Amino acid sequence: MVREEEYLIAHGHQNITATHHTTFEITKEEELSLAGSCIIAVGSSKGALDLSRSFRDALQQPGCRLYTTLTCGPHEVCIKSQGDPDLTLEHPADLVWRRSSFTCDRTIGIYTDFTAQNLPRDMIHMLAGGAELNVLLVAEYP
Repeated sequence: MVREEEYLIAHGHQNITATHHTTFEITKEEELSLAGSCIIAVGSSKGALDLSRSFRDALQQPGCRLYTTLTCGPHEVCIKSQGDPDLTLEHPADLVWRRSSFTCDRTIGIYTDFTAQNLPRDMIHMLAGGAELNVLLVAEYP
């Protein structure tokens, strides 16, 4: 099993609602309107393009599994997704996890088992108050 890891830090924003039912997103952008219902954190230290070449290559391997651990204060969520050979990971600011198989330059994982709306509400309330979010990304493939 080959394993690659990335780590990033982001923070919350007063306009975080996290009500989107098919995706969640973390962005390097600092501003957020109420229309961004999938965004759970802003000011990220990395966008898709900032991920290491070896990590991006791992996500593109057939059979790759992506494990995302979100930690905010006492709250921790472990999210399972899949990589895909069609991931380009070229967006300079955004990382998007999707319930579907759709890919674009912002997509980091597909068939994810969490979306913005089903993340723990206590965590989302902390993020809406500006709390820090620590993100550990682990890509594994045979």
